[in-house]
Parts: sequence; structure tokens; C-alpha cells
Amino acid sequence: MLLVAVIMSVALTVKITNSHAVKNIPTKELEFTDTTFREVDTNKIIGVSYGTHGVRDKGILTVQNFKYHNDSIKLLRSNVAIYKADKIYLDHDVVFNQKEGSDYYTEHAVYDKKREILDVTAPFKAYMGENVMYGDTLRYWAKEKRAYATNVDAVVYTKEK
Repeated sequence: MLLVAVIMSVALTVKITNSHAVKNIPTKELEFTDTTFREVDTNKIIGVSYGTHGVRDKGILTVQNFKYHNDSIKLLRSNVAIYKADKIYLDHDVVFNQKEGSDYYTEHAVYDKKREILDVTAPFKAYMGENVMYGDTLRYWAKEKRAYATNVDAVVYTKEK
């Protein structure tokens, strides 16, 4: 009986832990500062991006002070860019400069590199010369240089005849 009491008291006071479950496994795969990336295929440069600081963690690349351009886009920049597969999620002070046409300003956008489509997901402002346009959302097809916007308010100057 005394043996049973000792075994019960030891069993109730001993804490069993799994030391493997407590360990944090590092997942950071890459970290860089002031780096330019050139995306290439067998024939040419597809796009060029730059960032002042970046970290790839669990397969997701986050870049600070991001800048990007390709054949269709003069400049796409934001304070933060997150690469997930073929999409770049752009946040904070997003600026999109077309090679020919308007300059767009917003806080949030998503660029699909494979399809070359920019989706502006927050209210935006656009300038083309003296013309000014405001809208809620925008989809821009970079290859076709075609845009579709919602809830547009614009001031457009035309030539007098």
C-alpha cells in the first residue's frame, strides 16, 4: 500500500514535456539588402526588380522599397511588396507609371506577372498631362495598354475647335 501511494505521488508531481515540440525551427531562406533581380528566359530579360531589404520566409518573399519594370511597365513601385507565386502584392504608396499614358497612385494593388495585369484594389488617383481621374478600383492590362475602372470621377481637358 505504501508503494502505491509513493508511485501515485510521484506520478502527480512529475511534469512530462516533449522537448521537440518546444523548439522553433528557423524558416528564413534568404535575406538581402540593396539588391537588383533580373528575371530572364532563354532569349531576353523579362523584368527587373529592386529592393532595399528583402526576406524570403516559408516560400514568401517580402521586399521593402520595391521597384519593378519590364517591357510593358515603365515603373511599378511601393513601400512593401510581397511575392506569392506569380503575383506581387503591393502596399503603401503604390505608384504605377505607364510607358505611354497615365501615372496611377494608390495604397494597394496586385500585379500578376504571368498575365501582366495590374489590379488596383483601393481608391486611386491618375494623371495624364493635365487630366485627372479618381476611382475606386482599376484593372490594367499592361500588354494591351487597356484599363477598366469603377466609380470614376474625372477632369478631362480637350482642345477647342
